[in-house]
Amino acid sequence: MAAVCEGAREEGARTVGILPGEDPAAANDHVEVPIVTGLGHARNLLVVLNGDAVIAVDGAAGTLSELGYAGVYDRPVAGLDTHDVPGVEPVEGPAEAVAYVERAVRGDD
Repeated sequence: MAAVCEGAREEGARTVGILPGEDPAAANDHVEVPIVTGLGHARNLLVVLNGDAVIAVDGAAGTLSELGYAGVYDRPVAGLDTHDVPGVEPVEGPAEAVAYVERAVRGDD
């Protein structure tokens, strides 16, 4: 996530981190707005609900739960080397991931 936030900031985006713990200092150095939850993995629902789409990068069980929530709440999902599950559009790189979710949110896909 640090690399994602770093790239976003380099492109002029604002970065928000929805953290599982209670310490805002636990956010990576590229998060501008840390939001602490104290919820552990339960915060994954908040991650999905506070975005228009999901880009999943690799991941384990936590990512899989976010993909499940994305399906429940009809968020488009681009996947980079992540779980092969229904509703995830496999993409080759970050630019393709962003292009896919932008098209999907606009309704072009």
